[in-house]
Formats: sequence, C-alpha cells, structure tokens
Amino acid sequence: MMTAMAPRRVSESEDGLTLAAFLRRERTGLTWSQAREMCRRGRVSVDGASTLDPATRLAAGQALEIREEPGSESIGKRLSIVFEDAHVVAIEKPAGISSVPYERGERGTAMALLRVALLRKVPVAPLYVVHRLDKDASGLLLFARTRAAERAVGSLFRRHEIERVYVAVVHGRMASRRIESELVRDRGDGLRGSSRVPGRGKRAVTHVTAVRALEGATLCRVRLETGKTHQIRIHLAEAGHPIVGERVYIRDFLASGKIPFASSRLLLHAETLAFLHPLTGERIRLRSPLPPDFDFDRYLRNGNGAKR
Repeated sequence: MMTAMAPRRVSESEDGLTLAAFLRRERTGLTWSQAREMCRRGRVSVDGASTLDPATRLAAGQALEIREEPGSESIGKRLSIVFEDAHVVAIEKPAGISSVPYERGERGTAMALLRVALLRKVPVAPLYVVHRLDKDASGLLLFARTRAAERAVGSLFRRHEIERVYVAVVHGRMASRRIESELVRDRGDGLRGSSRVPGRGKRAVTHVTAVRALEGATLCRVRLETGKTHQIRIHLAEAGHPIVGERVYIRDFLASGKIPFASSRLLLHAETLAFLHPLTGERIRLRSPLPPDFDFDRYLRNGNGAKR
C-alpha cells in the first residue's frame, strides 16, 4: 500500500499550473517524464481524488497529495538525519542509493527520500543540491533547505572551504601521497580520467593518507581539496590502487594481471564534513562511523575477501 504525505495547498501564484508543472516545482530535479509517470501510476490526488492526467489545470486552494511507493518508503527508513537546521540538512546515505534524481530511471533517490522524511514534520520541504556522493559510496551528504543556503553553501564548496574526508580500502600497498591532475570526461577510452594534454581538463587534487596495511590492500583516509565527478575513484585507480569493489575504473588494474579482492560494494565512505556555517557562523563538524558492510577485515581476510 502506498503512503500519503500531508496535503499541499496550491497557492495563488500556482493557480493555473498543470499538475506536471506543479510537481516539478515541488520536487527539485524531477523531469517532465517522471512527473507524468507519477500521475499515470496514480500517485497524485487533487482534493482527495486520484488524478491521472498530468495536463490537469490546478486552482488556488486545492489540496494535492503525493503517495510514496512502498519501495521508497522502506529505503527511506535507512536514511539517518545527522544534522538539521533551518538552512541545511545532512544525512548518512547508504551505498546503492543515488544522491539526486538526475539519472534516468532512478527511483528512491536520497533527495526524494529525505523530502519524504521532512514532509512528516512540515507541509512543504524544499531541498536544493549543493553536494553529491557517488551512488555506490556511503556516508555524509549535505542539502540546502533554502535558496539563500544553496548559494552560500555552494560558494563554500567552490572555494574549497568545506573539509571532506573519506575512508577507502584500496588494492595493493599504497603509500601516503598527494595526487594532482586535470580531469576530463573522456581520457580517450570512453572513461572519465586525467588528461595528458595540459589545460584540457579541470584541476583536481586529492590527498591520500595510508592508515593501515591489510593483506593485499591498504586502508586509507582520503581528503578532497577539489571535488570533481568520481575524483577519488579515478585518482586512486590511475595511481595503480583502485578501490576494492570498483567496477568502472579498474580496467588497467585487471590488464596488469593482478587479481583483485571481491566485495559486494564499493569500499568508499564519506566520513567527515566540516565547515563554518555561512548563515549562522556556527562551526559544524560531522562524522559518520563506518557502516556494518564496510568490514574490511572480513572482506580481506577470508570468505568474500579470498583471492580468486
């Protein structure tokens, strides 16, 4: 059975909008096709009646309900809010859930599920993207709750004034080092990666600290100085030490004849977020403990971690 969230009244400024247009305003990042699909699946009602036509025109004062699908509801129980104020909210995202609904066909994203949780407390729960985390990674993920916070926190990220520390288990014996390169969408083999031509890509800097040597692997803490798409995964793989559980940036490692360890998930976890709150002046420092499925001793000792 679907679960209905608190009704949302159509405002005067929204009078005359189509149902699909209203849904796209209500849910940041929702595509037109996703909005139409929500209507056709019977997930939206107006004044208590299911409305399947996404072109239905709305009138000020009407009450609109969105019913969440049971799959999304069950995943939502796994999200944990670790910090919340009037401006920002931070959660612990499990591995396997996309951060935001920008991937085609993705349902139950962290952004959508967080909005569901917030709607239980307030009738309107806007969220704005300031930060992303790979679908296969777990850990701390930050959203803004107002446009002012979106601009202010986004500026902190652009100026590299937010501390971001990850924990990773990588193949092989890796030493502490600083990695800098220019990242491009296609390094020449269809994958994102570092450009060999100066000035072609975007500057990316990653600081790696080796914490513990494991059997055939290394536990590392990784600090991002910049934050480009898949930066940590690319830099570690190009350094010859892909993350255990990596399925994309591992081609060169496999070609070398080395035998990787197996893992049911990418062993990359966003452990720390720290920043000076741009709107309150409060010093925020958040830390997420490693989840149970990030037991590197178990992965790298026997069973799942045995060499093939």
